Amino acid sequence: MYELKTIFQFGAAHQLRNYNGKCENLHGHNWKIEVFVKGETLGENGLLIDFKVIKETTLNILEELDHKFLNELEYFKDINPSSENIARYLYEITSRELNNDTLEVSRITVWESDSACATYSPDNR
Repeated sequence: MYELKTIFQFGAAHQLRNYNGKCENLHGHNWKIEVFVKGETLGENGLLIDFKVIKETTLNILEELDHKFLNELEYFKDINPSSENIARYLYEITSRELNNDTLEVSRITVWESDSACATYSPDNR
């Protein structure tokens, strides 16, 4: 099994609902995103997928989040924009865009600081 990882960043604000603490207030993060793609079969060119394809796809998705107030986005109207839910959101969209017969997005990790992150994978591997 091969697994590739690409790293991205974006800036956005959010506030956690139903939370008793400072994060209930409007605040922002410089989010770091790790996208993991896995597959067993390489193409004739020796690649699982071109990193360029992962980067272009993910950057297009992150453009919708960058410099936004996440609570105002449709997906997060009723779902708290926590690191956990952002990871799941990104997993769902990148999977739809990248998954095919030979590869799949295996997990997404969202870092809200240098010491705190959340990972989402469909089977929690």
